[in-house]
Amino acid sequence: MDFLLSKRLDVFTKVCRERNLRLTPQRLEIFKKIAQATDHPTAEKLHQRLIEGMPTLSLDTVYRTLGTFLDIGLISKVDTIESQARFEVSEFQHHHLICEQCHKIIDFEWRQVDELELPDQVQSLGNFKRKKVVVYGICQDCLK
Repeated sequence: MDFLLSKRLDVFTKVCRERNLRLTPQRLEIFKKIAQATDHPTAEKLHQRLIEGMPTLSLDTVYRTLGTFLDIGLISKVDTIESQARFEVSEFQHHHLICEQCHKIIDFEWRQVDELELPDQVQSLGNFKRKKVVVYGICQDCLK
């Protein structure tokens, strides 16, 4: 097991214990697959990857588990124009490039945006803590 996955699993275990969430084999495997994914998979893609090793795992269980992980902050949902949500484990602030042709999602950092103060009219609407930028276009692979 690589160092990053090991670190992510340690955080997963700690958060589950703090929230009194049972560490079931299904939850562990779903989290592992998301933690290892580089493609921001949908629930359906995760389910396809998981049923090879867990043939009785239902798509409903994957959806409910993802909802639980979102609620407790273990994963993030990537905002896309597609109808299906995509998921990731993220330990650092970043933004996304989304290819309109192949639908690949690429992470990138943009410290200048992260450090900007929100405009006054936005700050007056409440207490907001994070900013996420989603940029749409065509990736290098599709331009070739």
